[in-house]
Amino acid sequence: MSISPVSVSTGSPPVPAMALEAAQSADAARRQIQQCADTFAELGARLRQWPPRFVVTCARGSSDHAASYGKYLIETTLGRAVASVGPSVASVYNTPNLDLKECLFIAVSQSGRSPDLLRLTEAARAGGALVVGFVNNEDSPLFKLCDLAFPLCAGPERSVAATKSYILSGLAFLQLAAHWSGSQELHDAVERLPEALEQARALDWWPALSRLSGAHSMFVLGRGNGLGAALEMALKFKETCRMHAEAFSTAEVSHGPLALVGPGFPVLALGQEDSSAESTRSVVRRMVELGADVRSVLEVPGAELLPSVPGVPSAIAPLCQVQSFYMAVHRLAVARKLDPDAPAHLRKVTETV
Repeated sequence: MSISPVSVSTGSPPVPAMALEAAQSADAARRQIQQCADTFAELGARLRQWPPRFVVTCARGSSDHAASYGKYLIETTLGRAVASVGPSVASVYNTPNLDLKECLFIAVSQSGRSPDLLRLTEAARAGGALVVGFVNNEDSPLFKLCDLAFPLCAGPERSVAATKSYILSGLAFLQLAAHWSGSQELHDAVERLPEALEQARALDWWPALSRLSGAHSMFVLGRGNGLGAALEMALKFKETCRMHAEAFSTAEVSHGPLALVGPGFPVLALGQEDSSAESTRSVVRRMVELGADVRSVLEVPGAELLPSVPGVPSAIAPLCQVQSFYMAVHRLAVARKLDPDAPAHLRKVTETV
């Protein structure tokens, strides 16, 4: 499998597992579509017949960022409010009688083993929710606890930093929204995603990221469907590069956080060609005016243009941008003399209470 733009020339250091695993996302997406499409169709029909009052998501870390992506898909396509409920509501505070009657509860996890997610999922079932799981480990307690569980089909990940499992969690939300809404536009986006990920994998973000080798802090911006991608990239900067990166909505950053922006301040701005595009360009223009060192997916004078896959549906543009980012951020970690596969103080499976 080609994993361009990772260098594999003679004498080059070994390619990190993070990059190798991220490069597998397109094939994993094909597996998920093939294995899960019929079950998603059944769930979609059920949700159309008995629409939930609202949707609740339960996740942490990269899985929660994928849930943020799914939140915007569901809210903008189906008009159902989506809330993220903290697992500590059940695991620490032991909240009695959590009322989730006629709610769709979606638990998202790679390992499916964290005690706090299991406790909240149990509380959701007891509270009357329809419990759905997007879980990579099919042998996990969470997978078995759900009324209906979907395997992410990401396959094993050895690197501590999640990559393909994030993209596959996003695809699961996309499949859910497509089959629930019946939107042909979203069905087309599902079908186009694997090929689009292959194209995104070949795009080179390293020239834009390379100048961050000495940076200490930065902003990562996104809006709507792209906010989850911004959250995910900021996390990867933290865990693989030990860089203080903060993600903000392009609306929220114009309030208090804007006070931090000045000459040379690093900014990475995501965007997709939907109703949020013009407001995002406006914020990027403001950052440029303040002298920030801006990299932007959307073309704005004064900002370095990040390469993106042309003509993809806006629903999958953020997933493609994350794919391109994954293929470069490990190189930034190495440039900062860090091992992207083994971040300091972290383990692959984090079991919180």
